[in-house]
This record gives sequence, C-alpha cells and structure tokens, in this order.
Amino acid sequence: MSEETITEILPPIRHWPALDLKGVDFDPVLTELMREGPVTRIRLPHGEGWAWLVTRYDDVRTVTEDPRFSRQAVTDQPVTRLDRHGTPGRGAVTFLDPPHHTRLRRSVAAAFSAEGVERVRDTSRRMLDELVDELLQDGPPADLTAAVLSPFPAAVLCELMGVPAADRHRMHAWTRLILSSWHGAQAGERAREEMGAYFADLIGLREGGTGQDVACLLGAAVGRGEVTLEEAAGFAVLLQLGGAAVTDNSGQLFHLLLARPALAERLRAEPEIRPRAVEELLRYIPHRNTVGLARIALEDVGIRGVRIRAGDAIYVSYLSANRDPDVFPYPETIDFSRSPNPHMTFGSGPHRCPGGTLARLVTGLLVEALLDRVPGLRPAVPPEHVPFKKGTSIRGPEALPVTW
Repeated sequence: MSEETITEILPPIRHWPALDLKGVDFDPVLTELMREGPVTRIRLPHGEGWAWLVTRYDDVRTVTEDPRFSRQAVTDQPVTRLDRHGTPGRGAVTFLDPPHHTRLRRSVAAAFSAEGVERVRDTSRRMLDELVDELLQDGPPADLTAAVLSPFPAAVLCELMGVPAADRHRMHAWTRLILSSWHGAQAGERAREEMGAYFADLIGLREGGTGQDVACLLGAAVGRGEVTLEEAAGFAVLLQLGGAAVTDNSGQLFHLLLARPALAERLRAEPEIRPRAVEELLRYIPHRNTVGLARIALEDVGIRGVRIRAGDAIYVSYLSANRDPDVFPYPETIDFSRSPNPHMTFGSGPHRCPGGTLARLVTGLLVEALLDRVPGLRPAVPPEHVPFKKGTSIRGPEALPVTW
C-alpha cells in the first residue's frame, strides 16, 4: 500500500465493556464496530491505553499470519485488555512468536493430528455412552451441562493428554478455579501452579517413553532436549484449559438446538448432513466475549488505508470474521448446506487452536449420541431462563436444564 493511500485521521476510541450475554445473542458493541469500519479503535475494561481492532475476514488473516504483528512483544508493554489480572509472563506459549512457538507446537502435533485424535474415538464413544446411560437411568429433568457436556469433553481431553482416570476429578477442579473469576485471582493462580506441578511430574515420568499421548510426546521432547520441562508443563496446562472451551461451545450449541427444535429435528432426520451442520453451528455461535489476546506492530503497517504504527496494540475478532458477508453470504442465517465454510472459530495463523480436530470429534459425538439416544430431548425451562456464565471470556451456559 502506497503512502498516498494511507490516512492519518484516527477513528474515535470506542469503550467496549464485557457484557454478560445469554444464548447466541451477538455482542451489540461488536455489531456497531463492524458497521463503523474495517479498522476501528477500542478500549477494553482493563489495562492501559487503546488498541486497534480489525473485523473483516481478510484483515484478520493478515494480522494473524503476518510476522510484523507480534504476540511476544505484548509482554513488554501494557495494553488495554479484557482480563483484569494482566498477561502471562515472558515464555508463556501463547505469547511466543515463531520459531520458539513452532518448536513447542511441533512437539505435540502428532497427538492433535487427524490420526492422533482418531486414536481416541472408540474410547471417547464408550465414555459418552456411559454418561448418556446414567442420564437416562436417572431420568428427567436433568442438567445436561453437569451430566454430559462438562464431564465428556474433559474426559476426552484427559485421555488425549495421558492423564490417568483417577486424577481427572482434580484436573476438572483446577480448571474451574483457573477459569472462573468468582474464586479470585489468588485461588486461580494457586490452582494453575498446582496443575503445572502435576504436569511437570507426569511429563518427567514419561520422559523417554514411546506413547502417543501428549504427556509422552512432551516427555520425549524433553528427553531429546528440544523443550525444557518448565516449557512442557506450561504448555500442557494451556492445552488442558482449552478443553473448557469445548464444554462451553457444546453448551451453546445444544442451547441453540433446543431453542430451535426444527434444527434438531432436521439433524435427526438427515444424519448425513451432521458434519457440515456442526461446521455451520461452530461458525455461527459467538463463542467468546469481546476479543482474545493482543498483538503489537513491530513496524508501520497499512491496513485498509489506516496506518498501524510500530508499537501499536492490535486485536482481531474471529466472531466478526465469521459474520463477514463477503465470505459467508447471509451470515446471520444458519445454513446447513453452506459450502465452503472456512470459519475462524479455531483461529488463524501460527496461534490457531491445536485442538480444532479434537473439538470437532467431541461435538460430532455429542450430536450423534444426544439426538439419537434421547429423541425427546427438550428444554426444561424457557430458553431465556437458562443461566449463562458471568465474568468469563468464553461464553457458555452455567447449566442447561432439559427433560425428555
């Protein structure tokens, strides 16, 4: 982009509060930001200053894939942010740039590949069948979140991670403490330290092993000197916490299907469309509040005629990218025949979520089991009365009361 095409007029700074939204309601502030321009400026509830925001699909890809926008540089300066507790310290994998970030991701790539995830399919289906058996045995009404949607993704992830079944309750308890703001920063930090110490011990025990679970793969990488034990344990914590997002996404997905029974009935009647339907639901569901993690421009970069100066913080919105009409015609419509569907629910660029394939497996199995085995599944309360989590970055129902 030439200098003549770049404007130096700065758009106004928009305050973006963290709204506790219910269901699949789309953030009204983000809707306004999308209308105001492809590049706007925002101030989030915590941190300092302001940041750029890009909302168009192509611009999100540009920022997430361009090495001139750095995650690592965020640790060197304060930025406006959603999280009141600040950013992780230097060395956290979410704040590493390639090649160091790539080195860590490569160590566990086999576990999260299509072949690695397929390895746990049969075990996952058996675990889910047991949970649904218990659901049916206990009878209605029930909290679908507590009975199935929370324990199942956690158990599948523990299976992939190599966490023994006896330790999975502790893992679930730590995850809730870390991700919930209700228990306070001190409790969350203590739980994170305990989970990190647990994984350090587990990975240390697996050093030199040949297994295909994440703990074994990280242990082998430590043994080869490719990563340190501290790096491996920190990365394992991050991966384990990612499972909570699958629970919340699944909760939103089933809240939507139960609130719009025609969608569920179509999936029961046409099982062959389920894989494509899952992709469309993943695109449509607003899975988080505001935005995720910032990047810092390492040099001046032009985007849509706006100069992003070196040192400026910038955010991308995957939610708005998934509603870009230039990529997704009629984006507000749930279209189970949408193809192609290159949604960004799992991110873009080097920091794309490694668990996308696993999330698709878990979601597909849940749709299959709950729609086929509980054909009369329906809400036990009006959809607007379903309680949603408050004060969290990832959106999802606290409970999902159902009957059948």
